[in-house]
Amino acid sequence: MPKLFSYGTLQQDNVQLATFGHLLRGRPAQLVGFKLDSLEIRDAEVVRASGKTHHPIVRLSENPQDCVAGSVFDISDEELELADRYEVDDYQRVEALLDTGERAWVYIAA
Repeated sequence: MPKLFSYGTLQQDNVQLATFGHLLRGRPAQLVGFKLDSLEIRDAEVVRASGKTHHPIVRLSENPQDCVAGSVFDISDEELELADRYEVDDYQRVEALLDTGERAWVYIAA
């Protein structure tokens, strides 16, 4: 079962309902070696789902001690594909290390 780490709008109930058709159950975690930034979203469908024109985005950090707080979700392969469709082209999905020792998919700056 894939794990998905979210530090942004995929944690919102309204985005989960619009993207997956149900709420996900997550637990707190931190993404190791990344820093948080902001991105203007121009995709009208994503803005409608999230209610926001600016979304958080993470970038690799030169400081390996930098961490970004968020939630990790156990999801299905189908839900991972739905998350891929939700994210705009400015993001790319990579596998990364969490402070829990788990590896999870996360959307970072492309």
